[in-house]
Amino acid sequence: MPRFRRPRPSLRLTFSVLFAVTAVLVATGVGALSHSLAARLTWDRADDDFRGAVEAVAGFAADHGGLTPEVLADPDEDAGLDESLYDSRTLVVQVLGPDGDIADEGHPLVLPVAGTDRAMTDAEEPGRTASGETRVGGERVRVTAVSLGGGRGAVQVAQRLGEVETLLSDLRWRIVLVGAGVAAVAGVCGWFVAGRVTRRLTDLARVTRLVSVTGHLDLPVPSTGRDEVGQLGAAFDTMLNRLARAREDQRRLAQEAGHELRTPLTSLRTNIALLHRFDELPPHARTQVLEDLTSESRELIQLVNELVQLSTDSRQPEGREPVALAELAERVARRFRVRAARDISVRADGSSVSGQPQALERALANLVENATKFDPGGHPVDIRVEQGRVEVRDRGPGLPDVPEDRLFDRFYRAPEARSMPGSGLGLAIVAHIVHAHGGSVFARNREGAGAVTGFVLPLLGEDEGRADGDGSPG
Repeated sequence: MPRFRRPRPSLRLTFSVLFAVTAVLVATGVGALSHSLAARLTWDRADDDFRGAVEAVAGFAADHGGLTPEVLADPDEDAGLDESLYDSRTLVVQVLGPDGDIADEGHPLVLPVAGTDRAMTDAEEPGRTASGETRVGGERVRVTAVSLGGGRGAVQVAQRLGEVETLLSDLRWRIVLVGAGVAAVAGVCGWFVAGRVTRRLTDLARVTRLVSVTGHLDLPVPSTGRDEVGQLGAAFDTMLNRLARAREDQRRLAQEAGHELRTPLTSLRTNIALLHRFDELPPHARTQVLEDLTSESRELIQLVNELVQLSTDSRQPEGREPVALAELAERVARRFRVRAARDISVRADGSSVSGQPQALERALANLVENATKFDPGGHPVDIRVEQGRVEVRDRGPGLPDVPEDRLFDRFYRAPEARSMPGSGLGLAIVAHIVHAHGGSVFARNREGAGAVTGFVLPLLGEDEGRADGDGSPG
């Protein structure tokens, strides 16, 4: 059986939960710290109040010798005991006789008399204390008995702790409620904030699914905003545009290649058909057929190789390095002086560029090859290099009257050149290499006669050029 996989929560829900959890953790930490501080302050205050009351009673008993429980218990007598002890909501005062009996009955809260309390009633020294803790009616109460001295009795000073505990319990629950409210608000805020953030991510995901399903690359991509999501959308839009251009280039290349291949293939087919009657042909016709087959197969192989190179860039990748254009021009000139038996001059400065040496040499070689091929008169060809600008000048028939960029299109050939060997890809390859190096190409007719073709490349930095070595003119 296929294993069931639960769907993962959405990014928006994840953000919302993370916001809420973070708020809970922060609220818990702040609440715990607040409750701890508040509890400490409250208990310190209660301790101070109780300690002050006990010290006041002990001091009073020590200062007023001969106090009796009857005097303290008689409401009509002014014994001088602080009345605030009787008026307090949390402090309770109860008078004990010599035998430990309660001398002032009628209190709303009757305190139990423990053994330590009875011991204080028999104490001879006034102001002695004995502390303890008990429960009265389920409420926690702490009690301190203060001796009157001479075995005359004692005074119980008690503090009710229920009010303090209730206050701290209420505070704790309020902190919990506030924390829960903060978590809920944080979750809602996280839901809306995550919605704003993830909406564009959701749109990007939708566009991605449409591209993968339909194959269309011209879909609008949301790329608003300057944050990371906006940058992602812009990068994705740029990628789709480049893919669309690459697909269009491939489609156009396939159409143009099919058109260009049709002519040599048709000629080959015709000549192959003649081979079936080869024995019937006269000797000069046989020679012509074989020469045509050889020439057409060579051109077909060259065309296919250039097509593959142009469409897939199948050359071995080169690393970029400083290239002295003067040395490059001299190498190309030496090769074509032998190949074309032509006078090829070089005039170059010390320009250096950052690039791939073999690719740039091929680009310049294509320009020189065109110059020698289309000038059957054998005139000299000049190569000029100045500040990154490379020109190849010839004295041939010149360029056709078409837009300059049309000359660098794939398979474009002037009408008068269509009878000559070639595939029409030479200048297209030059443009491809130069554009990959961040440069530009140009072509124009030369004053008097001939043409000037070439390219311009960005110069290598002056300091970098010195470090790597500038080329000197050849």
